[in-house]
Amino acid sequence: MKLMTALVNVALNLSINMDNTQRQYEAERNKMVAKRANDRLELLLQKRKELQENQDEIENMMNAIFKGVFVHRYRDSIAEIRAICIEEIGVWMKLYSDAFLNDSYLKYVGWTMHDKQGEVRLKCLTALQGLYYNRELNARLELFTSRFKDRIVSMTLDKEYDVAVQAIKLLTLVLNSTDEVLTPEDCESVYHLVYSAHRPVAVAAGEFLYKKLFSQREPEEEGAPKRRGRQSPNANLIKTTVFFFLESELHEHAAYLVDSLWECGAELLKDWECMISLLLDDPLPGEEALTDRQETALIEIMLCTVRQAAECHPPVGRGTGKRVMTAKEKKTQLDDRTRMTELFAVALPPLLAKYAVDAEKVTNLLQLPQFFDLEIYTTGRLEKHLESLLRQIREIVEKHTDTEVLESCSKTYHALCNEEFTIFNRVDIARSQLLDELVDKFNRLLEDFLQEGEDADEDDAYQVLSTLKRITAFHNAHDLSGWDLFTSNFKLLNTGIENGDMPEQIVIHSLQCTHYVILWHLAKSSEGSSRKDDLVTLRKQMRAFCMMCQRYLTNVNTAVKEQAFTILCDLLLIFSHQMVSGSREHLESLIYSPEDSLQSELLSFILNHVFIDQDDDTNSTDGQQDDEAVKIEALHKRRNLLAAYCKLIIYCVVEMKTGADIFKQYMRLFNEMLSELGHGFDRSSSAFCGIKELARRFSLTFGLDQVKTRDAIAMLHKDGIEFAFKDPSPQGEGGPPLNLAFLDILSEFSSKLMRQDKRTVHMYLERFMTFQMALQREDCWLPLISYRNSLQAGGDDDTMSVMSGYSSRGSSIRSKKAKPPAESSSSSEVWQQSMQTPVMMPSPHLTSTAMRDPKRGRDDSYMGVYPLPHDQQQQHSQVTWMLAQRQQEEARQQQERAMNYAKLRTNLQHAIRRGTGLMEEDEEPIVEDVMMSSEGRMDDLNEGMDFDTMDIDLPPSKNRRERSELKPDYFDPASIMDESVRGASLCAAHSG
Repeated sequence: MKLMTALVNVALNLSINMDNTQRQYEAERNKMVAKRANDRLELLLQKRKELQENQDEIENMMNAIFKGVFVHRYRDSIAEIRAICIEEIGVWMKLYSDAFLNDSYLKYVGWTMHDKQGEVRLKCLTALQGLYYNRELNARLELFTSRFKDRIVSMTLDKEYDVAVQAIKLLTLVLNSTDEVLTPEDCESVYHLVYSAHRPVAVAAGEFLYKKLFSQREPEEEGAPKRRGRQSPNANLIKTTVFFFLESELHEHAAYLVDSLWECGAELLKDWECMISLLLDDPLPGEEALTDRQETALIEIMLCTVRQAAECHPPVGRGTGKRVMTAKEKKTQLDDRTRMTELFAVALPPLLAKYAVDAEKVTNLLQLPQFFDLEIYTTGRLEKHLESLLRQIREIVEKHTDTEVLESCSKTYHALCNEEFTIFNRVDIARSQLLDELVDKFNRLLEDFLQEGEDADEDDAYQVLSTLKRITAFHNAHDLSGWDLFTSNFKLLNTGIENGDMPEQIVIHSLQCTHYVILWHLAKSSEGSSRKDDLVTLRKQMRAFCMMCQRYLTNVNTAVKEQAFTILCDLLLIFSHQMVSGSREHLESLIYSPEDSLQSELLSFILNHVFIDQDDDTNSTDGQQDDEAVKIEALHKRRNLLAAYCKLIIYCVVEMKTGADIFKQYMRLFNEMLSELGHGFDRSSSAFCGIKELARRFSLTFGLDQVKTRDAIAMLHKDGIEFAFKDPSPQGEGGPPLNLAFLDILSEFSSKLMRQDKRTVHMYLERFMTFQMALQREDCWLPLISYRNSLQAGGDDDTMSVMSGYSSRGSSIRSKKAKPPAESSSSSEVWQQSMQTPVMMPSPHLTSTAMRDPKRGRDDSYMGVYPLPHDQQQQHSQVTWMLAQRQQEEARQQQERAMNYAKLRTNLQHAIRRGTGLMEEDEEPIVEDVMMSSEGRMDDLNEGMDFDTMDIDLPPSKNRRERSELKPDYFDPASIMDESVRGASLCAAHSG
């Protein structure tokens, strides 16, 4: 292919020289007869003739290479060769477009876009990008675009992320060339990729979206003052962003949309002055005001842009961590923080005042001060705006009882109360005044509420609950140890236990608030400066609170029990024996080990509230049990409860034997599924898919170090195979074993096996199989088929040669036939020297007597332990059996390779004699046919090439764009022809 590229360069150079010669000849001939130089005309004619002869010769060489090499090798079995072919033809079409940029050559690129290897598909897209980038070539690509546009659009969802990225970039180039090619449906298929978790795909889709929707902006008049705020050119573009975000209906993913558009539209997204004006200012005459939903979306997008500018890293799930920023990026970050602080320090109080009653808007607006440069409040003389902000936050705390709003207020106070800045004293005073009023109000209301007892009305309970919510939200981020909240909350909880009629939400928030009290006391004690009396007090409070939570585990209300269980698990883990690590020996007196009764109650709670049927979960407040969202939320809640308890088992807080009860539940569910569905159940059912997904997640816990987990994985497969074949079929002989479906679950762990261990496990599996099992293809045998395929590593390696392709084809055919008998003992001696010890168990010293009797046929090994008595199985060593199986398999494959090599030589000679052909029919090949040689079908490849050939038409050079890129290379046609003849003779000698 590189030779063809060199010939293309020579052909292009010849075309330019011929044009120059022709122009010189015409100029000389048009002169007057007296001034005309006949000798020069003859020289120019002679030179043009020589150039024409050279061009004809180059043309013949290019035709021979294209028809003899490219047409066959662009469908080669090796992906690297296919990729080289597509890469080079892209160079030819770009370099010499007059000759190669037509549908006769473009079709090969279009067909190869269906290749099964991502590397080849990627080369197709990069080759096309080089063509679409040149606007002058777009007219010649219209037919290709119309035919293969759908394929390019579908490649944006390619499983290879690199291919998807390049497909989106290619569509962006197509969009730049003409806006009419891509339909709205095509564009929408790319739009939603801005929410992709893979950042390169999302960024490429963001660039496409920006070019499609935001590239056209209102032109500004020269000399006119720059318009700002609501009148700026970005106003309509920001509205368009809001409309797109609302239409996508992914209202929780604004951060992903902003991150996708950040690289191409950062200037638009950082126009905070315009966003503030759209929210605060009145609409212009004739302009429609934003609706409530649009204002909510704009505030959310504005918050995401502020966070992106301040943190300079993508949202969760799109980045591997914080990268090291350059000096330019750091300067940009500092400038953006300064500008946003100056803008929002002034605008935030009016925004909070306008949207004070809207919980969702206020929650997002209150997060803005977390990204401020607080020093600007002092250097910029913005103290009055700080006072206004603190006043607005206080009013919001008094108006709202929503947990998210209160937590946002608490975080805002925490961000502003930074001792490094001079505004700390002012903010600390405002915070202390607010907390004093809340605590005094809570103590007063609680005393009246407890005195009233059963006579307390709903209004009193609501007042206690709302005040307790505010205190709990602030106690999460602020140390309120000075207000002695433990006594009042413990009294409230104790009253709820005695009377049993305490409202649910009051108990839940009281438990949470008391939990915060314990944690803040522990945080202060961990610093090492606490007194011994403080440790004694903390120990008493912690143990009393644990006993209180244990009592609430038997509460009637499910939400209260779940809260008590979660807090109890956290406290037991925090105050376990590991708390003294890290030079914290002074906390040894705080260690708390749960008693047997508490461990039993925790385990009972898990068994009664986690391992239940999803339809029995009645936690939905609206009674809509059929709502999928409610079921998913309940499932997540049960997972969190189970995770909290499993942490206690992992860190040895509770007895390790309690973990057996957890595994029993999974085995019970699996057995129930098998008993209900039987051996012929649907493998696509939700129950089975759930167990298989659990197995996949469990396999991920083994990590990437295969050597470290080698023995554990091998034993898992060994025991799994024995379990699958343990019980015979209820249908009698000939049916699948009862637990055969477990092999489908076991296949999730095949990727954790080392390459050499896969073969050993596969041989161990064959020990349990009969000859009839290997021939079964019914649906009930699919678990066995899929598990065997997962163990056959390297059988479909794309980098194998043509001979290996034949070998794999022959092996697959022979696998359906009877196994050959064992080889002679002489060859087994050679196998003994080359075999490696399998992973199943340590191998004893092997001797000739340890090997299988060579006179016994393969049928003995296929009896298997499935129908074989147990005591007879123990007479054979598993290790020696597996070694013998591996040795027999290697010898059989060596014989197959020898036979296939002879067959391959015959086919290759036949292909050389038949010659080559070029596909002239404008029809796409079948996708599998493009890969036929990788499957060993060389005969089909040769038969598909009996078409008429096509000559490369080299028109007079009209293209001068590459003139400056050409380099004067010496070219000797005769030498190349000699090399080609020499190569053909060598091929003939080899085939002979």
